[in-house]
Amino acid sequence: MISYNTHIHNTSTKWVTFVHGAGGSSTIWYKQLREFKKHFNVLLLDLRGHGNSKPHFTDAFKDKYTFDNITEDILEVINYEKIERSHFIGISLGTILIRNLAEKHPHRVESMIMGGAIMKLNLRSQILMRLGVILKSIVPYLWLYTFFAFVIMPNKNHKESRSLFVREAKKLYQKEFIRWFKLTSEINPLLHFFRTVDIKIPTLYVMGAEDYLFLPTIKQIVMDHKTSELIVVQNCGHVVNVEQPQFFNDTVIEYLLFK
Repeated sequence: MISYNTHIHNTSTKWVTFVHGAGGSSTIWYKQLREFKKHFNVLLLDLRGHGNSKPHFTDAFKDKYTFDNITEDILEVINYEKIERSHFIGISLGTILIRNLAEKHPHRVESMIMGGAIMKLNLRSQILMRLGVILKSIVPYLWLYTFFAFVIMPNKNHKESRSLFVREAKKLYQKEFIRWFKLTSEINPLLHFFRTVDIKIPTLYVMGAEDYLFLPTIKQIVMDHKTSELIVVQNCGHVVNVEQPQFFNDTVIEYLLFK
C-alpha cells in the first residue's frame, strides 16, 4: 500500500529516511535527493493516501487513521527493506511521525532531523484546527488547505512552499483529507507527551526564523532536552527544505556525517 523508492550508495551503510507532511508527498524532497544520495542510502516514501500510496485500512481501523497506524506504515517499509537503523528527516507533520516512531522503536532511529517541527499548537493554531473541524465536511478541502497554507506560510518568500503543498494536496480526495484532519483529535496529548519526555536520541531542529506558529516552542524544547540542537534559518518560513535548500542540505549532511 505504501509507495516508496530507494537509492543505494556504493559504499555507505548509513540510511536516511525522508518523511513528508500532510498533503505533501516524497516529491517535496526533490531539492535534497541529489546531495543526500552522494553520502547515504536514501529511502523516500509517500504516506498513505498521498503521492502514489493508496489509502490503507484494516477491519479494526476502517475509516480511521491514527498516528500509531501511520507510524507502523513507515516501520513496515523499513522492515521490508531490512533497514535496521536509519537517520530520519521530516518536515511539518512528518516530524510528529518520526518522533512517534522513535518513542515506540528507539533502536531503529539513529538521529532525527526535524524541519518545521510541530511540537505544540499555540492559540492561533488551535483556532485554525477548530475552524477546520467545523468546515471540513462543508467547504471543499482544497479551499481549506489553501487557507491553512496561507496562515502557516504567509510571507511573499513562502510562496514556493505554499504553491508546492497546494499542488500536492490536489492529488488528495475530500474523504482522504477528512481522514487525515481527524488526526487533530489526538494531537494535543501526543505533543504534550513529546515535549515532556526527553527521548535522548540525537535531534536537530531546523526551523525558519519566520515560522511564527511553531518556532517558540522548539526553542523551549531545545533548552529542556539535552540531546537536541536548534538551527534557525534566516529569511525562511515553515518549509525550510524548499525555501533554503542549499543551507538545509549543507547543515543536515554535515550533522549526519558526524553521527
